[in-house]
Amino acid sequence: MPGLAANSKIFQQINLPKDRFELHYLEWIMPISVTETLEDYALRMSEFIKEKNTILIGVSFGGILVQEIGKIINPKKIVIISSIKSNKEFSKQLQLIKRTKSYLFFPSSSITTLENIIYRFSKKKTQKRIEGYKMYLSVRNPLYLKWAIHATLHWSQKNPPPNILHIHGTADHIFPIKNITNYIPIQNGPHVMIITKAKEINALLIKYL
Repeated sequence: MPGLAANSKIFQQINLPKDRFELHYLEWIMPISVTETLEDYALRMSEFIKEKNTILIGVSFGGILVQEIGKIINPKKIVIISSIKSNKEFSKQLQLIKRTKSYLFFPSSSITTLENIIYRFSKKKTQKRIEGYKMYLSVRNPLYLKWAIHATLHWSQKNPPPNILHIHGTADHIFPIKNITNYIPIQNGPHVMIITKAKEINALLIKYL
């Protein structure tokens, strides 16, 4: 499952042995309304998953979603990349955005990911990095964006599932490493490391799965 507003092209460089794994790519579907719960959305998304012994892999907000899907289909394992396992791992910056509801003041037509909200507060180097990956961000429907940002910031999970594997970059600027626990680190991995550090992620997936 790709990240917020992203499409499955972000997984183009993820290659697992074909004699052991069969890869299926999920894409975002439109929420029924801005107020649709993440649990209800996960239930609708779970209907696309027909295989047994499933391993769910999610990036960023997709990592949050696969944890909710996991509560429905009981997968063999859940892998999250550049994501969080509970609301305790939110950064102070995101907590502030949630508390002040400042995300409501950003017109949905100008928001392509949660990163764009933080864009205004970022250094120029970070801004250039965000600009470079917008080709992967094709889900721009205003309803979806409003729903997804609200669902991310208001995720209430307190305890991670027992069958989770967390891979996280030490240079992640959306979910800073100082707030993350029980993870496998990728040195200097940014939030978009599913693209920039694919070789290392492939090696870890093969090793641990």
